[in-house]
Amino acid sequence: MKLRLHFVVDPMGWLCVSIIFGIWLYNSVFVPKLVLLPHYNEGHIPWALVICYYLTSALCILALLRASTADPGRLPSDPHIPFSERAEWELCNKCNLMRPKRSHHCTRCGHCVRRMDHHCPWINNCVGEDNHWLFLQLCFYTQVLSLFTLVMDFCQYYYFQPLTALDQDMFTTQHELALIRISTLMGLVMFGGMSSLFYTQMVGIISDTTTIEKMSQVLNETHVTKRSWQWALSEVFGTRWKVLWLIPLRSRQPLQASHNFRNQV
Repeated sequence: MKLRLHFVVDPMGWLCVSIIFGIWLYNSVFVPKLVLLPHYNEGHIPWALVICYYLTSALCILALLRASTADPGRLPSDPHIPFSERAEWELCNKCNLMRPKRSHHCTRCGHCVRRMDHHCPWINNCVGEDNHWLFLQLCFYTQVLSLFTLVMDFCQYYYFQPLTALDQDMFTTQHELALIRISTLMGLVMFGGMSSLFYTQMVGIISDTTTIEKMSQVLNETHVTKRSWQWALSEVFGTRWKVLWLIPLRSRQPLQASHNFRNQV
């Protein structure tokens, strides 16, 4: 498995990634410590619930790391242009390099990216052809982890049985209410924000329109293709195997599909 790494030197981007990592770390530490593990030790919840939370948390941070460090589709300085595809390439007026149509020059990163959707400061990276699938995974797993956290915070006070073996001198026990409230606030913000972002990304993928094209309103009609949602997502994730859409630790290859599958509705 070949994983191409890509790092953007941007202090503001590093700060944004650190904030997201801090939110993940807070909920991955305090929710199990305050809710899951104490109730599991007293037999109130099954072990499978604890495993599911840690698995979701691990997939979320893996998706963040991969989306932040994966090559979004940066174009080389001297690209090889097949003769049959020369009509589909154009000259970038910022870096004076040839690029495929629907590519965009990112001023933050300083280079052109194939089918660039947008530059996301929260992952300190562009979202382009080669890492768009990882960005979708990050949005999905963040939604799942945030919802999981909100459910656990709610159950702590309104559903789970009271805990009997608590150390009243521990910091987490003395400040449990404040810690849970902070976790709930983070969960609400992350779930609401990621749900909105995930929805707009899905609409763009199915309609074959990038965020930059929506904002600039320069999408050519020749780019609008009739295709099913299965083909649209298979093209983004680089595979038709839907189970692989959920796995961040793999490489993506451009998908080749039949004309019938692409135009299936």
